[in-house]
Amino acid sequence: MRIWGAAALILFLASCSGAIVPPPIERGAPSRAPASGGLPPARQPTPATPIVPMPSGGGAGGGAGSAALAGLVAGPAIASLPVSDAQAARALDAFRTSCPSLVRRADASGLTTGADWQPACDAANAVSDRDARAFFSRWFEADQVGDGRAYATGYFIPEVRASRQRHRGYEVPIYGRPADLVDVDLGQFVDSLKGKKIRGRVSGDTLVPYYDRSEIEAGAIANSAPVIAWGADPAAVFFLQVQGSGELRLRDGSMMRVGYADQNGRDYTGIGKLMLDRGLIGHGEASMQGIVAWLRAHPDQGREIMQENQSFVFFRPLDGPAVGALGLPVAGGASIAVDPKFVPMGAPVFLSMDRTDATGIWIAQDTGGAIKGANRFDTFWGAGDNAAAIAGGMSAHGTAFVLLPKGTLARLSAGG
Repeated sequence: MRIWGAAALILFLASCSGAIVPPPIERGAPSRAPASGGLPPARQPTPATPIVPMPSGGGAGGGAGSAALAGLVAGPAIASLPVSDAQAARALDAFRTSCPSLVRRADASGLTTGADWQPACDAANAVSDRDARAFFSRWFEADQVGDGRAYATGYFIPEVRASRQRHRGYEVPIYGRPADLVDVDLGQFVDSLKGKKIRGRVSGDTLVPYYDRSEIEAGAIANSAPVIAWGADPAAVFFLQVQGSGELRLRDGSMMRVGYADQNGRDYTGIGKLMLDRGLIGHGEASMQGIVAWLRAHPDQGREIMQENQSFVFFRPLDGPAVGALGLPVAGGASIAVDPKFVPMGAPVFLSMDRTDATGIWIAQDTGGAIKGANRFDTFWGAGDNAAAIAGGMSAHGTAFVLLPKGTLARLSAGG
């Protein structure tokens, strides 16, 4: 989020991805994650040996503003990469889904244009899933951004007990977007700030920061934001905000799917590191499951710690499948959240990690509040116990290669 130990603790609750769709990773109906109760134990990973990064001739590129500035070097031949037929087929299907957006979207990474992707997208619609591995080898090159040293966490669709009306035992508001929340696109005012946004509220004739988590929980938006449901467990609702999307199990047994609507504009703070630094949880409990269990066992102290994360997410009810940052459905075991400044949204990414479940081809279909910088990723696992067990302990290190249309590196090199 380091392989287990402190790392999973520190970086759980450090990934807050956009709205996501929860198809199962495997065929058949998935088992459901426990509704607001205990999470399934984190799955122990099968170790793997990552590919050694290519010499980059420079730093990590962490301080660069985009992939183009961080630097690009050629990676290994795609045909040599360890990708299973099933995983390649899932990635191909997700790539097809992304293509309509990919060919028309401005690429914030500075690596490609929409037209660069058109030949591969045309080919993707004509190739069969059984030829997925050959498709990626035929149309793409593997390129390393900066030093290529990757870190990956995981997220999934949680299930939370809730009620449409407030009842005893269901008293945690799950808010919709407040009427007084203002989104400002700074690029409309200053060209150099294109892509930069801030959120706030109007106080008199001044735009001021929006209420933080503690103010919201004290009732600051009670008259300006709709309550779409009332949760039974503060820790579960907090975790719902970390994931950015979820399913509400209502008192009558029916299900309401909710997705990300907006955020209060405050900086995100991962509470796992706070808990570790204060000795509140040991390394043996260093997983999503361990953190959530501690919060439930210490409700008063847990509430204070959760409030140190000033970020607050608002939701909207969903009639159909939830979507990622591209506005398109994403798939468990195939979709990944990235920083668009370093990976073109919709592009394939190959992760070679120190655990087998994170290794393979993923498609960049989502973003996250803590997913920032070169080679930082958040893998999506869908819904159910299996997804919760994998995502809850996902903490993988290794090497990343962005799969770009063949000729991209040569073109960028020729252009300086």
